[in-house]
Amino acid sequence: MQLVLARGLAQLGIGLVIGLGGAFAAVQIMVKARLLFAGVTAQDPLVFGAVTAMLIGIGVFACWLPARRAARIAPTEALRVE
Repeated sequence: MQLVLARGLAQLGIGLVIGLGGAFAAVQIMVKARLLFAGVTAQDPLVFGAVTAMLIGIGVFACWLPARRAARIAPTEALRVE
């Protein structure tokens, strides 16, 4: 179970870093093009934090489900070829 979770969470971390970097770059482009609505700041920490927390929660749940299923099966059963 730990192996499946570790691999999934590593990919989640890489994706979050790349995604946040892209989001900060996109926000700068949106500010220059004046695409933000009135009252919305370019780098609102509450929005970035909430979205990041939501994605972490969804990612952990998405990694935990297959890890739980994999932990229920005996290794010899998983490797058996029919």
